Order: sequence, then structure tokens, then C-alpha cells
Amino acid sequence: MATIPVNAEENIQKPVNGEGGSTPIRVILADSQAIFRAGLRKIFALEDDIRVVGQAETYPQTISAIQKFASDIVMFEAALTENPSDAVAEMLRHAATIKLVVVTETPNEEMTLDLFRRGAHGIVSREVEPEMLVDCLHKVARGEPWLETKAVNWVLEAYRTQATRPSGARPKVQLTPKESLIVSCVTQGMKNKEIATRVGTTEQVVKNYLRKVYDKLGVADRLELALYCLHHRVLDGGDKAPAQAAAAAAGAGQSSANDTPAPPAPTSETIS
Repeated sequence: MATIPVNAEENIQKPVNGEGGSTPIRVILADSQAIFRAGLRKIFALEDDIRVVGQAETYPQTISAIQKFASDIVMFEAALTENPSDAVAEMLRHAATIKLVVVTETPNEEMTLDLFRRGAHGIVSREVEPEMLVDCLHKVARGEPWLETKAVNWVLEAYRTQATRPSGARPKVQLTPKESLIVSCVTQGMKNKEIATRVGTTEQVVKNYLRKVYDKLGVADRLELALYCLHHRVLDGGDKAPAQAAAAAAGAGQSSANDTPAPPAPTSETIS
């Protein structure tokens, strides 16, 4: 399988002009189209504070690049894998501190919400303007979520749907201390195995608790759970903006308590 060379000088951290000697934003480009990668490199070459440190044209190469190169952001083509949402969660397991910007051909509501829930920090289409793309990387590097206008509307609508869902005559829900702890762990992006370790129990017990919490709150998955917590101020930080609340749930890893274990990581390939 072909590999993508990266010039040695691209891995050198250079100070950013006018920013007190801080290091640039280090980016890995993971895309199947060489011409698209070349275009991105030309765009980023004009920016003093963005450096391309690695490239990949397949998903296994992407995993290898993440492991080999110190990076801040990975621009990842959704079409590199059949299930981009699972790929996002997998990449974050390999490097929890990286931020992922997913490039899609034709964004749709279901994919956008799922990608965001599973850990994507930004979602852009191939038709994005260069200036918007540079702005995207700057904001994502600062820890801010990035969505195009239509996608923002989808996230806001998901929030409004959850916020306005009729509660009927159901009394105010009270969570037990252990349920509250588990919900807090979910909104921090922890997986069931990690939650089990934190709580001192098993993954199956965590799943059972989550089912009970879903039933109590009338939610269907972890994104809705986070939005419910935001709207009803179930946990601290209830004043977060809707998009930021969705981002808080994004790292949750699994979309429901019944998720199957993630597939083993693909074999890494050497990128020279």
C-alpha cells in the first residue's frame, strides 16, 4: 500500500509570529484524494501558525500517523472508513488530546449529530472556502467546536427538541448519588469501562444504571442525556451554549448503554 512522505522540516516546531513564541497548530491531513491534500497544503502554507506534519490516504495510515507525529488537529475524510463515527472514537482512543475535523462530501443531520456525539470537534464539507477552513482550524485549536451554518441548526434543533419535549405530569426526577456520578462521567466523555473503574463496579452494572437513567429522564442516548442535563441543570455547567453542551457529550464514545465493544485497532503502517 502506498505511503505518504512527509518532509522532515515539517515536523519542526517553529514560533508563531506575534504570538509570544508559541508553537504552531500541527495538522495531519488524512484524505484519499491527493489533489485535495495538495490544495490544503498550499492553503496552510500561507499561514504562519499552521504546519502540516503528516499525511495519510487510508484509515490505517491515519492511525499510524497519529501515533508517529505529534499533532494538534487531524483533518479526516469521512469516506476513509465505512463508519466514520466509530473511526472518530477509535482515533481519540489512540490520542485523547488531538482534535478531529471531519471532512464530508454531503453532510446530513444524522451523521453530523453522531460525529459530534462521538468526539468530532469540527465538521466541514469539501466545498468549504479556504478562509473558513483556516478559521475552523484556529477555533478548534482553541477548544471551540466548529460547525457550518446548516449543521449548527441541526444541533440547535436537537437541543430544542429535547428542551421542549412534553414532560406531562411526571414529577421532578431525582437521581441517586451513584446515578448522578455515572451521568457526570458520561458527559465528561468517559466510556463504560472507564466509568466502571471510577465507580468501582462492572461495565454491565454501568449499563444497567444507564438504562434506568434513560428511562427516568425520557432520553434515548448520550447526546440527549447531555442536552437534558444542560436544559434542566441536572449537573454543574448548566449555562453552557447548546453547541458546547453537545461537544461535552461528544467524547462519550458510545451512543447508548447497549453499544458493542469497539473493534480492535487496525494494524499500523509505517509512514516515511
